[in-house]
Amino acid sequence: MRKLVLSMLTLSFAALLMVGTGFAADEDKAEKAFKKMDANSDGKVTLEEFKAGKEGDKAAKAEKAFTRLDKNSDGSLSLEEFKAAGKKKEAN
Repeated sequence: MRKLVLSMLTLSFAALLMVGTGFAADEDKAEKAFKKMDANSDGKVTLEEFKAGKEGDKAAKAEKAFTRLDKNSDGSLSLEEFKAAGKKKEAN
């Protein structure tokens, strides 16, 4: 269980870094990161999946990032929303 939590934390943090630094523009990498965060494979990443394994300040930062990325405010991230964040960052 501990190994799973650490893996989810690592994947979520890596995805945040990718979005934050513009690497998500590489759509294959963005899609792979998204699929790894999508724990139940429903094609959406919920706040719980996005924050998996994070505590304290990291959980708060992840929640703020999630809210910013969730453009339609439906409580989940689509692959399109996730990719759009990387493209927007790359354009800046």
